[in-house]
Amino acid sequence: MTSRFVYLTLSAVLCCLFAGVAAHGEDRMLAHDVYFSLKDKSPEARTRLIAGCKKYLTGHPGTVWFSAGTLAAEFDREVNDRDFDVALRVVFKSKAAHDVYQQDERHQKFVEEFRDMWAKVRVFDSYVDVSDHAETPAKPKGGGQSGEQRKPRR
Repeated sequence: MTSRFVYLTLSAVLCCLFAGVAAHGEDRMLAHDVYFSLKDKSPEARTRLIAGCKKYLTGHPGTVWFSAGTLAAEFDREVNDRDFDVALRVVFKSKAAHDVYQQDERHQKFVEEFRDMWAKVRVFDSYVDVSDHAETPAKPKGGGQSGEQRKPRR
């Protein structure tokens, strides 16, 4: 009887833990980042793909952010990944909203219409936390002033 009680208790605890992990993802926004390397690297091809992103990938239910643009060529440091031509970022209010978007007819039409342009596509999906974009002053360890000088108020 004792081993059965331990087994049931342990099972209940594990179910709660796994349910909490699964639910945690549903409570968070999901960033869907896509990096397109094009067969044709011309400005016209890039412009065409960005226009397609705007036409087919905006306005989906649950979207909280959309952006599409080209590689910022002036950033050429060793750490910069430059293996793409067009970047797309769509942030969804939840994983569920992302999952609906993936099956949506407009998303499927985008893939169908533009896939022949792509040499390579990389997708990075991540859960992201909300920011109110308020200024957060940096305070160095040990106190003191941050590197930014603030003007006194008058």
